[in-house]
Amino acid sequence: MCGFGGFWAIAGLSNDFDNTLRKIATTIAERGPDDLGAWHDAQIGIGLAHTRLSIVDLSPAGHQPMHSACDRYVISFNGEIYNHLALRQQLEGAHQRSEWLGHSDTETLLACFAAWGVEKTLNAAVGMFALALWDKHDHVLTLARDRLGEKPLYWGWCNQTLLFGSELKALKAHRAFDAEVDRNALALLLRYNAIPAPYSIYRGIQKLPAGHMVQICRGDGPAEALPQAYWALNEVVESGLENPFLGSDTEAVTALEHRIAQSVAGQMLADVPLGAFLSGGVDSSTVVALMQQQSSKPVRTFAIGFNEPGYNEAQYAKEVAEHLDTEHTELYVGTEDALAVIPDLPSIYCEPFADSSQIPTYLVSKMAKQQVTVALSGDGGDELFGGYNPYQFAPKVWRAIRRLPLSLRKLAVAVLADVPVPDKLHKLLRVLPSENREAFYNALMSHWQQPEEAVIGAESLPSIMNSPSHWPKTDSFEHWMMAVDAKQYMSDDILVKVDRAAMSNSLETRVPLLDHRVVEFAWQLPIHQKIRNGTGKWALREVLYRHVPREMIERPKKGFSIPLSQWLRGPLRDWAEALLEETRLRREGYFHAAPIRKLWSEHQSGRRDNALKLWSVLMFQAWLEHQHD
Repeated sequence: MCGFGGFWAIAGLSNDFDNTLRKIATTIAERGPDDLGAWHDAQIGIGLAHTRLSIVDLSPAGHQPMHSACDRYVISFNGEIYNHLALRQQLEGAHQRSEWLGHSDTETLLACFAAWGVEKTLNAAVGMFALALWDKHDHVLTLARDRLGEKPLYWGWCNQTLLFGSELKALKAHRAFDAEVDRNALALLLRYNAIPAPYSIYRGIQKLPAGHMVQICRGDGPAEALPQAYWALNEVVESGLENPFLGSDTEAVTALEHRIAQSVAGQMLADVPLGAFLSGGVDSSTVVALMQQQSSKPVRTFAIGFNEPGYNEAQYAKEVAEHLDTEHTELYVGTEDALAVIPDLPSIYCEPFADSSQIPTYLVSKMAKQQVTVALSGDGGDELFGGYNPYQFAPKVWRAIRRLPLSLRKLAVAVLADVPVPDKLHKLLRVLPSENREAFYNALMSHWQQPEEAVIGAESLPSIMNSPSHWPKTDSFEHWMMAVDAKQYMSDDILVKVDRAAMSNSLETRVPLLDHRVVEFAWQLPIHQKIRNGTGKWALREVLYRHVPREMIERPKKGFSIPLSQWLRGPLRDWAEALLEETRLRREGYFHAAPIRKLWSEHQSGRRDNALKLWSVLMFQAWLEHQHD
């Protein structure tokens, strides 16, 4: 696991490569504290910087940027290729490579690029990655990102210089960086708590979408350099539903277990200490169970507990750990520990990010790093197997709502708009005027219904959630929700949260459930093998119950959450008040002060729980303050 950054000064060539590349690497050093590297071609104007977290092949043979044996390619690579040994065997069997300098997956990847080309290599690779590949012969820069978006990659032009990197910090380290805050993207932050790809907080700077690559030639600009998909989740969804798994329930569970076990085995390969996050829920417990099944010694597991009632699942994790006989570590944190993280969030997250579970995720990553360098997680299970609560209740609520004429629903919202109502009824009013089920779900998942009214000068941007052209064809509302969540919420929220929290602690995280072979099989399973009797993740649960007693797991789902509402009325009140002060909002000029102050007043009075809406504003305000430091 690593970080990288670079630039291509296509016009106005730079003459300060060494200092610039060193500065880029330094800004993201926490992603790779074991080694720093740089390479440039002054004549062409291109430079690559790399920070290395040594995981596979700890020797100097793994140093990056790395050159191919044929000397045609130079690469900066962030991630892991889990099948790289099998790819080596393929190359050797075809007499395309016989000698190796080391055993790193980066060297394997370069050899594959040289032998097979870019797209064939990307499709052959099993793993998580973001990379920058320079072709010395054709003078082509390739940027690519893994299929599901586990690893980040930002890119864009500033003053005719192409900038790219693992985090915005790397781009901003270049003196050509000159980008203004994108107010439209800020409105998306308020709606979804995260800024979805391809947007970033800066106008003109993009996130490369998951499963995409872009190739830039000399003379190309934003209009010519268009990302292309080499793997598309929509195609996987549609193909899986058109060719469903036809075996019995038992056969389905066995096939799923085999694929997850295969993924886990590949992701347990490392030359450094390895462990796993364990919450005690279905997803992480399944991953740990299959790790322990394949390990000759107890797997190291990590859980974090909270002293606040209703927010602690550590006891469940401990029960699972004891049953599986793992080497378990748990840490109970108090309010002070969690609050101490908040001042660091703007530096941990390179753009404003407002999923408040970022705090416990950071804390559990910090704890794990004390013992291991790699941690496996259970992320992805909800989106693949129907685990989120809305997948169960949303279809029922929509069926009830649509029985009422749309005109009557809109009238009810207009009449009750300013009437004090309980929070649950207020949430119902949000979705009541929806014209179709997709709009209903978008409203349900939107924290701000009209964020453009709060952000000065903002206009609505299309996202996956509200763009029918980006939707796959599905056989049910449930499958549609799962698909759009996998494309947006999982990629732009969950995986971002984990990547930044872990990498700020120099910890690599791996996600076995997002092996693309597991994903492809999951979409072959019919909906009744995912959601059954009002409970999600049926097939995944059945895999787990082969290793852990059913009664140990069956309990209501909890999120990885914090008591944010209480904190904003208590220990965080002064901090939040300073960031939301009316004069300050007007001076900075990003938000209309009136709606923000109204939300804050309602929350403080207890009339309404506005914590999630306020948190997105606060995370932007804290990030903005950090930019001025």
